[in-house]
Amino acid sequence: MSALKGKNILLTGASGSIGSHLLERLLDHDPRTIRVLDHDEHGLFQLKSSVDESDKDTLRYLLGDVRDQDRLDMALRDIDIVFHAAALKHVGLSEYNPFEAVRTNVQGTQNLVRMAVEEEVDSFVNVSTDKASNPVSVMGATKLLSERLVIAANAYKGSKDTRFGCVRFGNVLGSSGSVVPVFLDQIREGGPVSVTDPEMTRFVMPVEDAVELVLEAHERMTSGEVFVLKMPAFRVGDLAQSMVERYGPAFGYDPGEIDVEVVGAR
Repeated sequence: MSALKGKNILLTGASGSIGSHLLERLLDHDPRTIRVLDHDEHGLFQLKSSVDESDKDTLRYLLGDVRDQDRLDMALRDIDIVFHAAALKHVGLSEYNPFEAVRTNVQGTQNLVRMAVEEEVDSFVNVSTDKASNPVSVMGATKLLSERLVIAANAYKGSKDTRFGCVRFGNVLGSSGSVVPVFLDQIREGGPVSVTDPEMTRFVMPVEDAVELVLEAHERMTSGEVFVLKMPAFRVGDLAQSMVERYGPAFGYDPGEIDVEVVGAR
């Protein structure tokens, strides 16, 4: 029997690329209730509109922000399991607005961890990123700190039984702001395709693998793990050139007419 069956679940960042796909899979496990928390009103509305009629009674739509501890106090009452996918994840925007990234990715995570300990939830899975490994960006640094906060909770939770663990993703294909849809939009407009560094490598995974990794991590974790899926890697320049050759003709362009512009690492 699934460990999620009959449980009360809180999913943060539910209207995002990962959150919305994770929600679909969570519903397959017959939980008692899933509270979906997001600060994006339009995103929650779209999520609610897309849900199957048979699942409507299972879901509770919570408009709120992980920065707001009072909101989390209400959101976590009687919750058994937390999946934390809410984050600011765009590298460039976080670089220009570092204080906002800290408030959401660091302080927001700590707010959620604190309330999870107080409410004595059974388990807590934090969704992180490969950019937390030796970070060179604000976003990566804040996600590393969020991981450390979650893992550290295993040490200070005292006699409480909550299991805290993390999942670290590569670049999820097709997710909001990821490189594939960006390249596709640029090719649709006839270029140029902007590449940070042609030799830079990226780890990549389809969203289905990302979601399965979250669920498997929840099943396997005992406390304090950071789970990382073995992922294929590609060079960004190879991806750009392949997409130009594949999709250029589909949008009415000769691939040779579409320039690839090197813009430098962010």
